[in-house]
Amino acid sequence: MSGNGLGYGEQGGEAAPELAQEAAPTTAPSVPAAFGLFSSDTKKKDTGVKPLRRWQILLPAMIELWETNWEKRRNGSRSQLGDAGNPHPGLPRFPRCLYVTGLRPWNLRERNEDLKQMLESSKDSAKLDAMKRIVGMIAKGKNASELFPAVVKNVASKNIEIKKLVYVYLMRYAEEQQDLALLSISTFQRALKDPNQLIRASALRVLSSIRVPIIVPIMMLAIKEASSDLSPYVRKNAAHAIQKLYSLDPEQKEMLIEVIEKLLKDRSTLVAGSVVMAFEEVCPDRIDLIHKNYRKLCNLLVDVEEWGQVVIIHMLTRYARTQFVSPWKTDEDVAEEYSKDNFYESDEEQKEKDQKVKKAYTMDPDHRLLLRNTKPLLQSRNAAVVMAVAQLYWHLAPKSEAGIISKSLVRLLRSNREVQYIVLQNIATMSIQRKGMFEPYLKSFYVRSTDPTMIKTLKLEIMTNLANEANISTLLREFQTYVKSQDKQFAAATIQAIGRCATNITEVTDTCLNGLVCLLSNRDEIVVAESVVVIKKLLQTQPAHHGEIIKHMAKLLDNITVPVARASILWLIGEYCERVPKIAPDVLRKTAKSFTNEDDLVKLQILNLGAKLYLTNSKQTKLLTQYVLNLGKYDQSYDIRDRTRFIRQLIVPNEKSGALSKYAKKIFLAQKPAPLLESPFKDRDHFQLGTLSHTLNSRATGYLELSDWPEVAPDPAVRNVEVPESAKEWTAILSKAKKEKPTEKFYSESEEEEEDSASTSATESESGSESEKEHKEESSGDESSESSSSTGVSSDSESDSKGSTPKKTSGAAEESDSEDIRKKAKETSKTGSTFSSSDTESSSSEESSSNSKSESESKSDSDAEKPRNATSSKKEEKTVQDRKAANKQDVFLLDLDDFYPVTTPVAVPAAAILSPSLTADLEGLSLSSSSVIDVTTQVFVPTKMHEMLHRMTGKGLSAHYQFSRQPCIFGDRMVSVQVTLTNTTDQKIDNIHIGEKKLPPGMRMHEFNPIECLEPERSVTVSMGIDFCDSTQTASFQLCTKDDHFNVNIQPPVGELLLPVTMSEKDFKKEQGMLTGMNETSATIDVAPQNSTSRVIIERLVKAANLGVVPSGQDKIHRFAAKTVHSGSLMLVTVELKESSTAQLIINTEKTVIGSVLLRELKPVLSQG
Repeated sequence: MSGNGLGYGEQGGEAAPELAQEAAPTTAPSVPAAFGLFSSDTKKKDTGVKPLRRWQILLPAMIELWETNWEKRRNGSRSQLGDAGNPHPGLPRFPRCLYVTGLRPWNLRERNEDLKQMLESSKDSAKLDAMKRIVGMIAKGKNASELFPAVVKNVASKNIEIKKLVYVYLMRYAEEQQDLALLSISTFQRALKDPNQLIRASALRVLSSIRVPIIVPIMMLAIKEASSDLSPYVRKNAAHAIQKLYSLDPEQKEMLIEVIEKLLKDRSTLVAGSVVMAFEEVCPDRIDLIHKNYRKLCNLLVDVEEWGQVVIIHMLTRYARTQFVSPWKTDEDVAEEYSKDNFYESDEEQKEKDQKVKKAYTMDPDHRLLLRNTKPLLQSRNAAVVMAVAQLYWHLAPKSEAGIISKSLVRLLRSNREVQYIVLQNIATMSIQRKGMFEPYLKSFYVRSTDPTMIKTLKLEIMTNLANEANISTLLREFQTYVKSQDKQFAAATIQAIGRCATNITEVTDTCLNGLVCLLSNRDEIVVAESVVVIKKLLQTQPAHHGEIIKHMAKLLDNITVPVARASILWLIGEYCERVPKIAPDVLRKTAKSFTNEDDLVKLQILNLGAKLYLTNSKQTKLLTQYVLNLGKYDQSYDIRDRTRFIRQLIVPNEKSGALSKYAKKIFLAQKPAPLLESPFKDRDHFQLGTLSHTLNSRATGYLELSDWPEVAPDPAVRNVEVPESAKEWTAILSKAKKEKPTEKFYSESEEEEEDSASTSATESESGSESEKEHKEESSGDESSESSSSTGVSSDSESDSKGSTPKKTSGAAEESDSEDIRKKAKETSKTGSTFSSSDTESSSSEESSSNSKSESESKSDSDAEKPRNATSSKKEEKTVQDRKAANKQDVFLLDLDDFYPVTTPVAVPAAAILSPSLTADLEGLSLSSSSVIDVTTQVFVPTKMHEMLHRMTGKGLSAHYQFSRQPCIFGDRMVSVQVTLTNTTDQKIDNIHIGEKKLPPGMRMHEFNPIECLEPERSVTVSMGIDFCDSTQTASFQLCTKDDHFNVNIQPPVGELLLPVTMSEKDFKKEQGMLTGMNETSATIDVAPQNSTSRVIIERLVKAANLGVVPSGQDKIHRFAAKTVHSGSLMLVTVELKESSTAQLIINTEKTVIGSVLLRELKPVLSQG
């Protein structure tokens, strides 16, 4: 040590005193230290405990710094370090202060050699110590790749601890050293059968980390074997390996899907998250794999690890959007829809509509299961899990239930700034659509002085979205403080927020405007500039009242230097130059002096100001404008030069002036629309919340879009899981035992049944073992699927058979199930509440009670049970109509009102079934669907073709459509549309079909069959059916070919939404008398002379609308009748000719909107020649 110290002292340092102190700390206390680094050590007294030296504290950092330079030297950056004065050329200069430690550069160079010798040692302790040090180097981020050959030799070690660490090393470097790793593949394959589950899993991880295509078959075999392993940890790693293998060789997709399907059935919570992640990576569109596992995943969700929960929740969100109907159309919305015509409805019709309102929406039990099982996760400590549940409730839950996520999201604002940023972005998007969710937590979004700018801006955005008449005064006081912030970017954003509040809340517009004007005297240029820009936008909304503000801003022009602000002031003065006629010319004079030194943005506004003043006040500003135009003519910017030439030709008349110069004043001084101050988060709602695409406001790679809600829910029976026979036998035995248990009937029958159901649910919920839980999940899944399949909305006639498929159980089980269902129905109808613990049973009981009320309100439920059973036993002996009625009573859980029957038109009208005497008897009754009113054939067949796709837009494929006015073969409520497709190219077009449909709510479309091939210069006509729901809304969809897809629209004229009907004049007058008041629309029109004859009037009206002609006994009165295709509402049209070539057009209908539109379309038909 002394020699080293002297050698160091020869180089100019004084290390000897320090070394002496290290040997005897109490000697020579007054000797000065070599450096300030060690000075404090000499002053400390010996207290019996040796104090920690500064060089001992800094030693690891110094060594690491030198090693970093050594790596740079090895990589060829020798010239950067320099060898001048270096005692060891070729090595970086060793830190001089480290010589006191006795270390030398060559000692550090030989460190890896020591590790290699330890790895080659015969002692396991030395190998284990070496591996621990190597793994420690990796953890610190140091490069240990040169030790790969020495480490890989120990892969076959019998010591489990060494083997684990070797596998950890190999997972890190196997991808870099592929050639050496391939030499050990046989060892990895043997390790896959090791008794230790950690070794098996590590071997699979290393094997999947070797990115060489030649070992794909080996990896595939290993994954298949690991997927059947007894250890859930190994199966979890098999799921991880699936993703790696798919990225290496996508052609293995089908075989990997089989493994995923197998692992999805796994009941271990350790495997669930990993296999769903593999599903999302490999086959996210195969939702059929999820059907059978949906309920299991929902029930396991709480016990899965946190990151697995995030993946599963996002997957189930996408799944639910494809399988359930929208819960957002609440009963209140439906009630409003049906309450419009209630004043004119009879009692019976009113009751029917009330029943429809009640049955409008019933949440699917599986939908409710998902919401119920994810709700507890809002209390998770992981911010990603809370955010995932929040987006699930936002996208899936009814609006009345989505409010519970707000408190959890506000709680996340206490996390670090990165989490705050993501959460605030999502809250900003939510607060635009549903302000009420976050209004109670307004103070949580107040800005703190320690917040970074990005957090401040987002909080400001949310407060602006939540602003309303009640809290605006509080927010404006808060904004006043923010404007004074030292953060200039945040202050500018606050001024923009004040402007948005002024436009959204008219009560405070003047207050905000006055406050912004006061800010114009602020010392800060950025604040003044932003205020000018916002004031300019506000003044555009009501410029007539703010001439003084414009004058005040003109005076500030000399002091403001920010280009955007100067340009805004010049635009305001030019736009409203007539309101400041004395100031505007002077402003132009001042800006003309500084024209050459202005920014391009300001120069353009000076040119515009000169042009506007030239047109309004040419006497004072003619020479000034010409001077400015001459300056602009020779400007360096071509934008300025082009604008100058354009303005000169437009406003200065000469021989070459075009026709536009006459309209120069209208062009420059036209009234401009006021700008809309909108939130930048307004358009982000089309991305799924919590995703990277939502954060970036741009579609990221791998983003999966949420699909729209289906109009009709798919069959819920696909989620049923077949119960094993052993489980069915146990269910039957348990149900028999429970039936035999009560011997003494002390209570009434209904109370016994209630206790029975309560005890059943209690015993099921208290089952403790895991096997019993699994059995309970399967059995409850079957019961819920049965009830949901019977309550589901479907348009297929096979719904009964689908609903009965999962009920193939033994006789005892069938009896117990049917009796349980009857008991639940009785309990619900009698007590109004359920004692079941599952949502499936509660939803089925609610529907049974509502159906029983609709069928017989005056009867008790016990009386209603008997005819149901009697009807079901005699079903086979009934006619077709009786069988339908029996089904409606027997399957009382089935909501028949939600069905959309698809029928074909019958050639024989309904009136022909009745006898003549019966028709005469019924003729006097006031029925809207009288037997003498029937749909007839169309009077006129239109030949007009509407263009759907132009041949240039469609790359040679053109499409036209017309309305055939024939009854649609695809459904009674649909309008028949004939589409003609033409191939105008010289090549055939393959696979013409309809792609994505973007239809308004309620609208349905029946597609035409795909056209495999359309030859060149050939045409083909196909038929479609569209249910427009009695509206003229556009049906938008994609017309696709093999290579392209084109967005097309079909918009019907109101006259094509009708079907002609025939009726007598007496019936017409009777129906017309019932459709008066608000149901009558009329107008007086001037009839062209050539249109006054009966033949021309009939011809023109039936051409414009699909109307039927009603016989009339008067020459001056013409009557027409039709009914709407969707709802079947009558549409009565009367044309009554008056004197002096006028006529009164009267339309009577319940559909007042369609009636007014039809009136507007028929008026020009008679008035034009």
